[in-house]
Amino acid sequence: MFERFLRGAAMFICTAGTLGLPAPALAQAPPTFSKDVAPIIFTHCSTCHRPGGASFNLTSYAEVKRRARLIADTMRRRVMPPWKPDPGASEFDGDRRLSDRQITTVRQWVDGGAPEGDPAALPPLPRYTSDWRLGPPDLILTMDAPYTLRAGGDDMYRHFVIRVPITTARYIKAWEFRPGNPRVVHHATMEFDRTGTSRRLDEQDPEPGYEGLIAHTSSAPDGYFLDWAPGHTPYTAPSGMAIPLEPGADLVLMLHLRPSGKPETVQASVGLYFADAPPTRVPALLRLTAQDIDIPPGDPSIVVTRSFRLPVDLDLLTVQPHAHYLARRVEGIATLPGGATRRLISISDWDFNWQDVYRYRAPVSLPAGTVVTMRWQYDNSAGNPRNPSQPPKRVTYGQRTSDEMSELWFQVMPRSQADRDVFTRAMRSAIFVEDIKGYEAMIAADSSNAALHDDVALMYAAIGNREKTVAHFAETARLRPDSAAAQYNLATALAAAGRLDEAQARFARAISLDPAYALAHYGLARLLNALGRTGDAVSEYREALRLQPDWPVVQQELEGVLKKP
Repeated sequence: MFERFLRGAAMFICTAGTLGLPAPALAQAPPTFSKDVAPIIFTHCSTCHRPGGASFNLTSYAEVKRRARLIADTMRRRVMPPWKPDPGASEFDGDRRLSDRQITTVRQWVDGGAPEGDPAALPPLPRYTSDWRLGPPDLILTMDAPYTLRAGGDDMYRHFVIRVPITTARYIKAWEFRPGNPRVVHHATMEFDRTGTSRRLDEQDPEPGYEGLIAHTSSAPDGYFLDWAPGHTPYTAPSGMAIPLEPGADLVLMLHLRPSGKPETVQASVGLYFADAPPTRVPALLRLTAQDIDIPPGDPSIVVTRSFRLPVDLDLLTVQPHAHYLARRVEGIATLPGGATRRLISISDWDFNWQDVYRYRAPVSLPAGTVVTMRWQYDNSAGNPRNPSQPPKRVTYGQRTSDEMSELWFQVMPRSQADRDVFTRAMRSAIFVEDIKGYEAMIAADSSNAALHDDVALMYAAIGNREKTVAHFAETARLRPDSAAAQYNLATALAAAGRLDEAQARFARAISLDPAYALAHYGLARLLNALGRTGDAVSEYREALRLQPDWPVVQQELEGVLKKP
């Protein structure tokens, strides 16, 4: 009986397909490195984990097997590969998020003993022609000499000037920043100066670079993110939006440096990639920032918001959030004129060490009247594993890593130049209000910081508040009585405020402190000329040119004075 049952079962198995019943599934072969795991690793991990890359290598079976458990765990927790935007908010180019199936494949491979499989099935390792992520740059700009950062003390903001050796106009289509020493470089911003002023300030400091007031002749290309923070990947401009770079320009590299407890050397560099044609479109920047942040200790859920109503139609191209260690979540939301909302970005697990600029897969079109809102949530409790202070302490706005920030930037494209002008005027007015709040808050906490007084003085000058401009430059001069630059800045502010006698005295004081300070001679020359003291003005113009012969604007002004009857 039992044997007949077995024969019947065998017949059923053999004929099941002819009866229209599904054949039993065959057991799936366990995943191997060569066939199943290597394609995932080589595509999503080895771009950074390779010789010359940012960390240990993951380019062979032996290297991957050595860290198999760690790899599977970080993939399961979606720590690696790093990709912070939440799914479903907006779609971005370069999405590094792994699929659930890929994560499961790696886990099953590890659980199965991490077998290598048939080496013949191994896909070719991607070829890297350079340790630069985008390949060999067309031009590499490196700080002229290493700078030695002191072991302790407050954070430092130092500007390094690098000549750009080009003889014809070029157009930057992509760039990559290398901090040189990521242990101490908190972030970097990049500007260009075609006047030579920044270079002269650098040359007047005996060490590489210079501190303090950045030259007003230095500026970033309009509408672009030229900055770096931990986690940033190389930037590639959208089609038709290369950044113009003129001959005779200097790159001004502004580094925010954090002492590590021992002397550290820094020598940063930037790799530039050039386009063949000039840009056909010029973007603008929409910035949301809150600079009156005050986060009490122990509070796990402080929320900070800011909004901006669009005065014109525009398209969003890229988005960049920025905050420090207490931040836990950020959202960007557009509320359309009819009341409908659209999520522009959402990061529910903010990590200071993995910041980036995210480009929308397709431009996000927003009509005039749309309200763009940022919402940051901060956790200043002991339960925040990234809280740098244990026990927690009160944290306010500031640029040090122990402070906190609240930023959300969008690169946008208005529909016309007229719309762009309307947008930038409205944006500038909103930003100055917040920036001044922030600097006054930092000064309240650190009133002896001359650099902060200098920065906020420039902001007050930009909005025409001459009284506040003079007051803050005067405080810098009090804090640094032997600084020719501080006397020069105060003299310039006094002259703009119509306090000419006081301005003349301050220019003279700057020259007495540093007789070779060409800027002070030039400022005094302009003041004397305005007072009708032509002969004295000519003497000062000539002294400025003697000290700095390659100064065309001074030469032109001198020639104009000499032509006067």
